[in-house]
Order: sequence, then C-alpha cells, then structure tokens
Amino acid sequence: MKTFVVWFIRFVINLIARVDVSGYENLPAKGGFVIATNHLGFLDAPLAFYALDDWNLFIPIAEKWKTHPFLHWMGERLELIFIDRFNPDLKSMREMIRRMEEGQTLVIAPEGTRARDEKMAQGKPGVAYLAAKMGWTIVPVALSGTEDRVVIQNLKRLKRSSIKLVAGKPFTLPPFPKENRDEILQEYADVIMCHIAALLPEHYRGYYAEHPTLKELLKEKS
Repeated sequence: MKTFVVWFIRFVINLIARVDVSGYENLPAKGGFVIATNHLGFLDAPLAFYALDDWNLFIPIAEKWKTHPFLHWMGERLELIFIDRFNPDLKSMREMIRRMEEGQTLVIAPEGTRARDEKMAQGKPGVAYLAAKMGWTIVPVALSGTEDRVVIQNLKRLKRSSIKLVAGKPFTLPPFPKENRDEILQEYADVIMCHIAALLPEHYRGYYAEHPTLKELLKEKS
C-alpha cells in the first residue's frame, strides 16, 4: 500500500508542478540521517516522498492532523509520526530514535509550521536536541515555489507550478551541551536554519536574513 501511495503522490505532483531537484550527491549513501527543510506550504511533506523514493523516510507531523480522516489514512500508510508540537512528547521522540537506529531517514521542518508570510521563521530546538544528543548527520534542503498561495493560484489558472529542491552539504552539530542547554540548543537550531537559508533565494530568508552564521556560510560559498 505504501508503494501505491508514493506512486500516487508522484503522479499528482507531476500533474500540478515541474520539480527541479539538485544536490543528490550530498546525500549519504545509507539512511539514518536527518533532512532538515524550510516549510512553505502543504506540498512540502509529499515532496519528500517525490524526491527521495530511494530512502526509507519518515516525517513527524502535527497531532492535530490525526483527526482529519484522509490525512490520518495517508499518515498510517506512509508511516508518519503524529507529534504534540506544544508539549514534550517523549513517546514520539523515542519512536524517532528507534527508527533512526534502524536506518530510516528523518525529514523534518525545524520551524514546526508553514511560513504564513512565505519567509523563514525561527527554528525550534527539537531536532537540534536530538541531532546533538545522538550525533546524527544533518542534510539541509531548501524548498522554493511551494507557497500555498502560489500553488493555488496556478491551479486556478490550470498552470503547473515551478518548484525547486536543493540539498546542501551534510554537517553535524557539536556534542550535546551540559550547561545553558536551552540557549545553546536554540543556537544549534539557528545553525540548522542558516544552512537551509544559504541555499534559498534572498527573499525567502526572513528571520535569518541578517544572521551572522548565514553571512559566514554565504561568504564560504562565494
């Protein structure tokens, strides 16, 4: 059933969009790594299965969608993890760790929700906590062209949207901090977001547009 659902996702996305994917050479050969992305619209999660059908993926999504019949059905077929975004969710975290240890690949948007203003918001420290604690490799992936407003307007005009996915070079975070954890984990989350921002056109960078870490990364690229 999962194979059919992924095929259906690819069919629908090809119908409504032209997708340009680059950076496959930056992905580790085996699973057990984290793909961290920005979050612009409802197509972002399905695009993971569109672009990365050779990896055993799983995606955490907000628990509120569990009450939506179709999304609940899709979530079960795609083995998504429904998480509580507002409270510590130890059960979901343990499940993520278990799956990563089995070699699955975690796809997550540190922002936690779609960017309503179509620009990056500050990332939350959840994935930074796990990545630093477990030593996971992180691959930044930048999405552009998936804004709900743009996709819906194009659908109304019977026009295909132009979407880009760019994968950057993998990196790891420093070891899990022993002191000032909240502050340092937020710094780690900002580092992850800056790696994503460095792959995006300037107008998407939002909260991170003037961040010192982003400026350092852009200088390294130039």
